[in-house]
Amino acid sequence: VSCLCGSAPCLLCACCPSAKNSTVSRLLFTFFLFLGTLVSIIMIIPGVEKELHKLPGFCEGSGSVLGVQTHVDCGSFLGHKAVYRMGFAMAAFFFLFAAIMVCVRSSKDPRAAVQNGFWFFKFLVLVGITVGAFYIPDGAFTSVWFYFGVVGSFLFILIQLVLLIDFAHSWSQLWLRNAGESNAKGWYAALCIITFIFYATSIAAIVLLYVYYTKPEGCTEGKVLISINLILCFIVSAVSILPKIQDAQPHSGLLQASLITLYTIYVTWSALANVPTQTCNPTLLVRNSTGSAMATQPLTTWWDAPSIVGLIIFILCTLFISVRSSDHPQVNKLMLTEESAAGAGGEAAAVESGLHRAYDNEQDGVSYNYTFFHLCLLLAALYIMMTLTNWYRPDESLQVLRSPWTAVWVKICSSWAGLLLYLWTLVAPLVLPDRDFS
Repeated sequence: VSCLCGSAPCLLCACCPSAKNSTVSRLLFTFFLFLGTLVSIIMIIPGVEKELHKLPGFCEGSGSVLGVQTHVDCGSFLGHKAVYRMGFAMAAFFFLFAAIMVCVRSSKDPRAAVQNGFWFFKFLVLVGITVGAFYIPDGAFTSVWFYFGVVGSFLFILIQLVLLIDFAHSWSQLWLRNAGESNAKGWYAALCIITFIFYATSIAAIVLLYVYYTKPEGCTEGKVLISINLILCFIVSAVSILPKIQDAQPHSGLLQASLITLYTIYVTWSALANVPTQTCNPTLLVRNSTGSAMATQPLTTWWDAPSIVGLIIFILCTLFISVRSSDHPQVNKLMLTEESAAGAGGEAAAVESGLHRAYDNEQDGVSYNYTFFHLCLLLAALYIMMTLTNWYRPDESLQVLRSPWTAVWVKICSSWAGLLLYLWTLVAPLVLPDRDFS
């Protein structure tokens, strides 16, 4: 009981290596997010979806969509609706803590105890919000919450790009430093091999996109979007190896550009998988009221390849948000994360005593912005909600799930924003020579 209701360090007593209190708290909040994601995945499984109509108050026979009275088949898209309500519950949970933790400066603030402890009660709060979410009347909720999910997912994709750029720069710097210190050419060979694999995979993916998502006649949108992103990826790759860029940033190179290119091609693929034209989108999923949870035929599966890849990227990026501390001051400022040395004494004491425990490293200042961290998890909850539902939304009659063009353009615009962001990291030292971009 003391571990569940007390501080985060108690959770790791005698079971884990010495760890920072700030890291433990972030991992536990991330665990709550993953737990909600697991519940969402279970609810969208066809066998479970058939049983959701038994939940009292979850599905009503009629509702109001934007003020228009409609009659809704109770058995239609219950898994889809359940994922939306689970996403709403997780978003509300993290928004609550984001509001509570505004302007917390150190663990001496009384609110820091709420951030780093009382985990059992936090779990109860999440369960309570989830139960309440399933009593939200059907009708306008799904249609309106779809747009909240679109905006949140767009922002989280940009956060993923920031983390990816930071990871790529750190990766390149580490291997180049190892190559310089050991005077071994193997590190340079490894850099070349990884870069070649990334670019080869990207080129193969582009060819497949042209083959499967375009036609010799028609599918103009797909051809244009693939071509634009191909050109933009070529531009950022060329810029990354220009002599002036190399002088300003010696660690900049094709490894980072190849990783950004590969991610951009993935986002392009994910966008094309939402094109609402069957002839141009072989992975388009169509469900109507005849394919509802009450039907005898198995439901159309929602586990298409873009969603699976998106789920894996979501897990990796969310874990990275929880444990990361960038080597780059500019990234730390952007992500409102900066590990301090406040807990050095606690770490030394833990090592000397031989105890396996967490220690408080935030007595003199927080290691990360509590509010921003919760907002990141809020956006992550919205992103996984949209990913598990394939960015589909019901039509006005709530009888058919469709893939809107909104999803396509949000993903494409996020890929463009990510490429521009990476391009800015390359040219910023030249544009603003008086600023420190070390």
